[in-house]
Amino acid sequence: MRARKGFTYGVTQEELRRHNLSTLLRYVHQHGPTSRAVLTASMNLNRSTIGALTADLSSAGLVTEELPGQNLGAGRPSLVVVPRAAHVYALAYQIGVDFIVAARVGLGGQVLDRRELYRPRGDYDIEDVMGHLERFTRELLSSDEIPPGAFCAGVGAAVPAAVRSSDGMLRFVPNMNWDDWGDAPLGDILHRRLVETFGIAAPVAVGNDADLGALAERTRGVAVGCDDLVYIIGEIGVGAGVIAGGEAMSGHDGYAGEVGHMVVNPSGRLCRCGARGCWETEIGEPAILAAAGHADGRRATVAELVAEAEAGDEKSVRALEHIGSWIALGVANIVTVFNPSMVIFGGLFGDVFPAVGGQIRANLLSGSLGVVREGVRLVTPGLGADSTLIGAAEKAFEPLLADPLGFVSAMAAMPERPSRVP
Repeated sequence: MRARKGFTYGVTQEELRRHNLSTLLRYVHQHGPTSRAVLTASMNLNRSTIGALTADLSSAGLVTEELPGQNLGAGRPSLVVVPRAAHVYALAYQIGVDFIVAARVGLGGQVLDRRELYRPRGDYDIEDVMGHLERFTRELLSSDEIPPGAFCAGVGAAVPAAVRSSDGMLRFVPNMNWDDWGDAPLGDILHRRLVETFGIAAPVAVGNDADLGALAERTRGVAVGCDDLVYIIGEIGVGAGVIAGGEAMSGHDGYAGEVGHMVVNPSGRLCRCGARGCWETEIGEPAILAAAGHADGRRATVAELVAEAEAGDEKSVRALEHIGSWIALGVANIVTVFNPSMVIFGGLFGDVFPAVGGQIRANLLSGSLGVVREGVRLVTPGLGADSTLIGAAEKAFEPLLADPLGFVSAMAAMPERPSRVP
């Protein structure tokens, strides 16, 4: 959306300014400290316009302008625009079957502080999880490292569930306590509890963990610049986040990507969703452990199994080969349907991938469809285990990034709140 001199092509000057402010803030949020010269070139705007935009964002408390640490060129050095990570942050939550992670993530994507809880797998109810999230949030917000005037720009939560896009309702949570989590308005619950307990009235966004993992990897992970990708995450269950043509593929109500419940073995195990032979019954953590003869479900067991196979343990090698064949089958189906240029293996698949990557690649290249699949890159997450957590933060920052000055103005109109919780 550019405006030639004297023309606006159907948009007002205010709309154009809002668009340019959003583009500039989004750029430094994703790329980090950036010189005015780089911004001028990347946005195709003149220097005076870039100067005015950065001045507006600086006045709003979202960025600062600093001299570069080293000036290698001739003439006056170009000022560097820096996101105010310590002053503008999001609260990000990652809720798993056997873990909870909470973090304060600064503008620019840096994790400033975090809290984690790993515990035995069980059907924990929402009240139990909310209790831990409130405790973690209090600890995060009571840090002496939060400067005066800092504010929470948004809250994001990643959940292994089918999340209705219109309102954040959890509609399908097969690997948690279904009676308690099914049809749970998690976004509303989080908003109410955070407002009541901490006075945080920032927008709350809830998303499927695989969708948010895909978002994070494309924004600042291994898939930067990639417009067609599939992010597969596995723990007990299996899900996928799909980006096609640069846009997240969410489906009609937001439930796209439930690849763990595509039937690959009609005579296979009964799945918690009620069907038989779902992909996750063949490749989820219980299936991997069962193939190796392990009965317990400790979180580290899959990584240990891979280490045993690398050390030459024949039983572990055979187990991974068996699981690898099922992973390869499902990945081939996904690649055939979506034709991505990249498939990212997150969660436990990040641990398993080094042992089964060759099988997956060989299966993709077999048969007459090999020519369709040969260009796809198979990789592990650039952000490691934090993909979904960072994705939750990215989702939380979106209202601010979309309209920086409008968002700050709306926040300023709210009752004044302390920067830190006592």
